[in-house]
Amino acid sequence: MDVGLMVTDFGDTDLADVAVRAEDSGYDAVWLGELWGASSIVQATEIACRTDEIGIGTAIVNVYSRTPAVLAMTAASLQDVSDGRFTLGLGTSTATAVEGLHGMAFDRPVRRAHETIELVRELTAGTGDPVDYEGELLESSAFPSIEVPVSIYHAGLGPANRRVVGRLADGWIPHNVPFSRLETAFEEVAAAARERDRDPDAIEIAPYVPAAVSDDPEEARETLRRHVAYYVGSGEGYHRAVATEFPDEADRIAEAWRAGEKGEAAAAVTDAMIADLGVAGTPEAARERLRTLVAETGIDHPIVVVPEPASDDVAEATIRELAPDRL
Repeated sequence: MDVGLMVTDFGDTDLADVAVRAEDSGYDAVWLGELWGASSIVQATEIACRTDEIGIGTAIVNVYSRTPAVLAMTAASLQDVSDGRFTLGLGTSTATAVEGLHGMAFDRPVRRAHETIELVRELTAGTGDPVDYEGELLESSAFPSIEVPVSIYHAGLGPANRRVVGRLADGWIPHNVPFSRLETAFEEVAAAARERDRDPDAIEIAPYVPAAVSDDPEEARETLRRHVAYYVGSGEGYHRAVATEFPDEADRIAEAWRAGEKGEAAAAVTDAMIADLGVAGTPEAARERLRTLVAETGIDHPIVVVPEPASDDVAEATIRELAPDRL
């Protein structure tokens, strides 16, 4: 089974150590998130230098804080240092991050994503001619494109952003789209791809799969409850995604979270939500659930994500027990 791992620090380990271990355990790719505190690009570079074959991707870097030219140069450099193992995963992030952290207007995020991906494509096409691009938000001229193949994935949640995936991206990284809704959600991607004469089957579906493994199944479920509550409560896009299947529950979670009742918000995450949004349980149960998800939902590349609330023991067990060499 083709399985990726979102690498995170836990215990005395660091990201590069986890990536080396992931390669040894048969994971097909490691992915790096980025919000605050560390650059995923620097981390990806270290991982590229310490591994040999495993894929390396960003999941995700936002389309605001780096220009398309910087993203193109970054992707080209990481392709070089990794011998072609890099995937550029992009997304719009959230208003909280873009405005509060970067001090930029969270203006027209879907259009920003579309033009960023389109321009990065042109800047890495290697035609030898100067790139002359004039969009509604972005423009570039005078400089020739870099000749480097770049695989670009996009974390589009809403319908408009999913159409960006279909029109332009090589892969889709959904997060908090209930697995039971994944096939329906992908129809928007597929329709947009066909409109551009692209093959929808060539677009890889690579969702985040929040996962917690423990000999105590309730500990595993509680870890996921806290994870789901955080996302539903703090991000409107995630709230809407979860609400496609669990509208009343999502509203209750968001209301409690925003009132400062984080424990109440986590308690409002039902077992049905856990089963449809992640993988939680004993090692055997978690492995079976992951295998079932891949078989039934059309997922090409599940990205195992150990939630931040996980204890070091749960993180250790999750990475070990969901490794491809055990599936």
